[in-house]
Formats: sequence, structure tokens, C-alpha cells
Amino acid sequence: MISKKEVKHMAKLARLDLTEKETVKFQKELYSILDYVSKLNEIDAEIAGVSRTDYTFSDESVVRQDRARKKDKEYAAGLLKLAPKTEKGYLKVKSILK
Repeated sequence: MISKKEVKHMAKLARLDLTEKETVKFQKELYSILDYVSKLNEIDAEIAGVSRTDYTFSDESVVRQDRARKKDKEYAAGLLKLAPKTEKGYLKVKSILK
């Protein structure tokens, strides 16, 4: 069983001001949670065919490689038609340097 002292310490860390009634209530609830977790630890998940999830991140990069792709001329031409001004296949913008 979790002691009242431990519950009060956790409440202090969480910056909670518990009454004596709340301390007893949380003492019982925390014991119930820890008891349930201990039951879950008894289950042999590997035999049941359940993969472990204690380390959910893989070492593989999830970011795609930055590779140049062949330019699809029809797609590029369609995008250039949407631009207000173009010149020699490029977007034309106002000069910002003099």
C-alpha cells in the first residue's frame, strides 16, 4: 500500500494542496493503479504474439532523400500559365536590388 507520506510528496511535486480526505482517496486510487500495472507485467506478451512497444522509435530516417527529379514540361508549363508574368520559362518578379 502506498503511504500517506508518499501521496503527500507526490501532491507537493504536482503543486496540489490535498485535504486529509483527498489524501486517503488518492492513496487508494494510486494503489489500485499500481496493482493493475503489476498484473499487466505478469502477462507474457511475447508468447501471445504481441510485439514490444517499449522502444517505439526506429533508427531509420523518416525524411525522404532530397533528389532532383526530371522536370515534367507539361506540369511546369501549366504552373507558369498561372503566374502573372513570365520570361523564358521563369517567373518574372520586381527587382529588389538596384
